[in-house]
Amino acid sequence: MTLPADDRLIVAMDVPNAIAGLELAATLGDSVSFYKIGLGMLTGGGLALANELKSEQGKKIFLDMKLFDIGATVEAAVRGLAQFDLDFLTVHGDPYVVKAAKEGAAGKPLKILAVTILTSLDRADLDGALIRDGDLADLVVERAGNAFAAGADGVIASPREAALIRALPEAVGKLIVTPGVRPAGAALGDQKRVETPAAALSAGADHLVVGRPIWQAEDPRAAAQAILQEIAAI
Repeated sequence: MTLPADDRLIVAMDVPNAIAGLELAATLGDSVSFYKIGLGMLTGGGLALANELKSEQGKKIFLDMKLFDIGATVEAAVRGLAQFDLDFLTVHGDPYVVKAAKEGAAGKPLKILAVTILTSLDRADLDGALIRDGDLADLVVERAGNAFAAGADGVIASPREAALIRALPEAVGKLIVTPGVRPAGAALGDQKRVETPAAALSAGADHLVVGRPIWQAEDPRAAAQAILQEIAAI
């Protein structure tokens, strides 16, 4: 049985350019309704692809730019991006960045998602970056709470921290979007804090971001359908 698209599944278009992105969207067809376009695609026509998928195909778009700069620059960048009728945009979770992004998105439906700690990082990586001592999960939860207080519509966090974030009083009505999701048996790639799609949703995630396990699959549509089957009962 072919399942319809489910907005909880966001497919990361980590392909080289807009042409490859359109080809992937054609392959996935009505199995996918939500796409993430990241920084790596920006110079390959990412904004043009976002507009094509949104305006011509009716897809939802998550622009994953992870903006980080002085407040005025972030506000100006978000104000410009908000003109493109996008759905989600990421910024780093520092409160002043979140506040500036929300000001830039004022009056638009664009939701600002704050990055807590990248799912490719572990405690050793944080030590190398001179990030303060402490359990990684505790730092993620603290950053999430600070981002919510600054006005973030949601956060990006690994599935392993989703339940802790969902338990925060500040998380009521907020989104949790989880990259680092891998179907059982899939290669981890550069991700270090991962869970299966069903586990991530059960932990409190609202949306899953899945890239390579779908677009690198021999049959991407079948791979997407397998994930839809897994999350259908959640």
